[in-house]
Amino acid sequence: MASVEERMEKAVENCQREWSKIRTGLASAAVLDGVNVDYYGTPTPVSHVASVKATEPRVLSIIPWEKQMLGAIEKAIFASNLGITPTNDGSCIRLTFPMLTGERREELTKIVRKVAEEGRVAVRNVRRDENDSLKRQAKDEDWPEDMLKGETDKVQKLTDRYIAKIDELCAAKEADVLKV
Repeated sequence: MASVEERMEKAVENCQREWSKIRTGLASAAVLDGVNVDYYGTPTPVSHVASVKATEPRVLSIIPWEKQMLGAIEKAIFASNLGITPTNDGSCIRLTFPMLTGERREELTKIVRKVAEEGRVAVRNVRRDENDSLKRQAKDEDWPEDMLKGETDKVQKLTDRYIAKIDELCAAKEADVLKV
């Protein structure tokens, strides 16, 4: 059961990681998680070559540890299609997040729901795998039918708990996206 719970927890964590990449109109360093900079020929995450801070609610400042990285970071942000134009002042790069329109907020809400559904499917897949494993084990070891039923009920309760957790996190993220 511990491995089942661990796999379900990873599905929830994956949802949270994906949701952190969705911008909500407020500056968040998580939007740069998928942006890699060419650091001496090696693709490297921005957070490994610069300090990234939210200096204002809608402004993200990126201060590279090496000045010559400014151009490479700016180029990587342009190439990432974040929809944000970086401003380079010679010592740091600023990303100003525009206010989201109502239409864009609805689109982001759909993406949040899609990520939640993918998380639910992942949790259900863990349940299916564990139930199949329990059925094989019951057949090999001649378990009584009520013992198998008890074990599959435990797996179902765990599944219900993690799906409820995903639903709760999804509702919170939707509220965050829709908040003006």
